[in-house]
Amino acid sequence: MTMLQISAVIVGLAVAAPATAAEAQHDNWPTKPIRVVVPFSPGSPIEVPARAVTQRMLETLGQPFVFDYRTGASGTIGTEAVARAPKDGYTMLITNCSHTANPSYYKKLPYDTVNDFAPVSEIDVTYGNLLVVHPSLPARSIKEFIALAKARPGEIKYASAGIGSPPHVSAALFAAMAGINLLHVPYKGTAVAFNDVLGGHIEAMVASATTAVPYIQAGRLRALGISGPRRQPEVSDIPTFQEAGLTGFDMTCYHGIWFPAGTPAEIVRRVHGEVIKAIALPETKKYLADNGLIPIGSSPEEFAEFIRKDIVHQAAIVKQIGLQPQ
Repeated sequence: MTMLQISAVIVGLAVAAPATAAEAQHDNWPTKPIRVVVPFSPGSPIEVPARAVTQRMLETLGQPFVFDYRTGASGTIGTEAVARAPKDGYTMLITNCSHTANPSYYKKLPYDTVNDFAPVSEIDVTYGNLLVVHPSLPARSIKEFIALAKARPGEIKYASAGIGSPPHVSAALFAAMAGINLLHVPYKGTAVAFNDVLGGHIEAMVASATTAVPYIQAGRLRALGISGPRRQPEVSDIPTFQEAGLTGFDMTCYHGIWFPAGTPAEIVRRVHGEVIKAIALPETKKYLADNGLIPIGSSPEEFAEFIRKDIVHQAAIVKQIGLQPQ
């Protein structure tokens, strides 16, 4: 073999070596705990699907999932942290439909909603949130609530987890379609907002079934309607907003998983496969159903397409409710 041939072989091995090492590194993933960024406060509805799938992955991947709550600005603070995180598969975002709504609520985001993230899977979709009121409010139906709000314009307060959060958008759309004026009181998280409704400091809130149903059953809250297109089996006596006369009202939410863009495709695919396995378990299906969630388990490609479409859909809602971007 000539010196030229030997040099070519050495160069070829030098080029191939990093790729082989990288592949081995991906094959061994994970070798340490995985950080799960939840951009809302502890106790938010996101924890239901997040813990359902990560508990299953803990068992199959052998590494713990450490929840990191980065609250504020309708989820954008935690979301930015993931966009800027290392692309090594050890930082994951689990959030809700605020991810695709925020491009319409903010004039400028500190990240690109589409290009800065690698979609993994849409975990589930909700039946829609429930309009709940404190029992002290003299309204026992959507029609009675609307009539009361028209008699007291701007006086009835509703809580939310912040501007642009699903509870805010659902309530604002409800007010716009009903032709009423409600007073929005934003909080820095679902739990604190919900507690003030329970305490009677705020009259109403559009809340997830996960959060609200136990208190409805205990008589501490009254549910008037559900924002999705169909009734939820667990609370089948509660009508949809459409049934109450708001034709075409359809506000559901979803929960999904993302990595920072540039995360190795092998890791994205592996986590997607684990999510699908988790959702297929009978106990997971029951757990999600008991919390008002419908399993989805889309592929990364399907989820990416859904995200693009939902950004457009959310923009149309923002225009309808007249919300000015911040």
